[in-house]
Amino acid sequence: MAKVTIYTRPMCPYCVRAVQLLKQKGVDFEEIDAGFDRLKKEEMVSRANGARTFPQIFVGETHVGGCDDMFALERRGEFDALLQREGAR
Repeated sequence: MAKVTIYTRPMCPYCVRAVQLLKQKGVDFEEIDAGFDRLKKEEMVSRANGARTFPQIFVGETHVGGCDDMFALERRGEFDALLQREGAR
């Protein structure tokens, strides 16, 4: 399975929802708290092609987007395929 990275910030309900989905699916992920860390936030924005909202989610090197984007992939049945595809690289 692919490495999943999620940039979060404290007190963010979208971050909580996204992390809950990853945990429910049994996905191993790295959570990076970038809320008060300027360098981590700059790293997130750079990787996310300018996106500044939280969370920002990456599966391997693929930028998924935010919480709503990840849930949309899940509803369409595409999230598991992305996890498998990126994990094979």
